[in-house]
Amino acid sequence: MTTARWNAPVLACFALAALVMSGTAHADGDSAAGKKVFRKCVACHTVQVDKHRIGPSLAGIAGRTAGTTEGFKFSDAMKAFGADGKVWDDATLDAYLADPKGVVKGTKMAFAGLKDAQDRADVIAYLKAANGE
Repeated sequence: MTTARWNAPVLACFALAALVMSGTAHADGDSAAGKKVFRKCVACHTVQVDKHRIGPSLAGIAGRTAGTTEGFKFSDAMKAFGADGKVWDDATLDAYLADPKGVVKGTKMAFAGLKDAQDRADVIAYLKAANGE
């Protein structure tokens, strides 16, 4: 195989890898932007430990089992969601922020969700940063 014939497939692979990696980078959140998006949430939530409002404090939410924040009375639906082993990782947070009532049927959360994927990624980054991660 000549060098020219060998280089074309290699270059195509590198181009494809760059395209895939750029899509992944887009999914990364910006915590500063997330803090601005989180303004939609502050009527019901805080990121202060043990400071609950209508909704629970979201301090330390990343990695926590759903429905288990100390001192907050969760709906039976959210408790069941957590009892089923659901943990608030990036994927679960993203799905829930997109469609709370679709992910946890019977949740008390009245928020319709964040439809923009970048907004969700940014809020997740903010929640992690606000918790010292």
